[in-house]
Amino acid sequence: MIEFWLFFFLIIGAFCAGFIDAVVGGGGLIQVPLLFVLFPNMPHTNVIASNRFASIGGTVVAARHYLKTVKVNYKYIFIAGLLTAIASYAGTYLMKSIPLYIFKPILFVLIVLLTLYTFLKKEIGQLEKPLKSTKKLYFLFAAIGFILGLYNGTIGPGTGTLLVFALVQFVGFNFLKASAYAKVINAIADAASLFAFFLQKVVIFKIALPMMGANIIGSYIGTKMAIKNGNKFIRLFFIVVMLFLLAKLGWDICKTF
Repeated sequence: MIEFWLFFFLIIGAFCAGFIDAVVGGGGLIQVPLLFVLFPNMPHTNVIASNRFASIGGTVVAARHYLKTVKVNYKYIFIAGLLTAIASYAGTYLMKSIPLYIFKPILFVLIVLLTLYTFLKKEIGQLEKPLKSTKKLYFLFAAIGFILGLYNGTIGPGTGTLLVFALVQFVGFNFLKASAYAKVINAIADAASLFAFFLQKVVIFKIALPMMGANIIGSYIGTKMAIKNGNKFIRLFFIVVMLFLLAKLGWDICKTF
């Protein structure tokens, strides 16, 4: 049995993660550290697998509600989702060969620039200005899926948030449409990785199942608020989550010295 106070923090954390993840991604910035804090002796594979199982329910719920409101092109989603899933799997092996003490500071600087850019350019993501060329869109979705899949496999937290930024900046979507695409692409990639976790039998269901329930409720409320309040609301959450991601990476960098 899980102690009451552990169960309480699990539920609250999963709810908040589901809410934030539904709006702009980045729920893993809450759920993964929370699991490490509450269960310090749990192997990291169990933590990542249980987090993935808990969050996929919320991701699917958010994707479903976004698709009721936002029109998407499933061909682009399939290409990005497939390459994200493949690259994420490959990234788990790449992680072993690239020193993270080199990779993370570079990523930290990059995210600082992205956050400042989004904060200073208040018009970004407010209006939709998609590319007209179908070939360019196919290429961009493939490239975005592959690059962020590698990031997901090597680093992880904030993948959904970076995906939203890429779709806004390079494809020309507004924040609402980018969030809708990001949720569906994330659902595909998460399902692929979760299948591998099931085969390895590393999901801790007594932790993951109650977290999934709370994550779904948070995701449902977050999606409703994002659709109701639109691009300005999502932009604000985007900046906040990017700051959380910077704090997480900054802390990881400090621990290496």
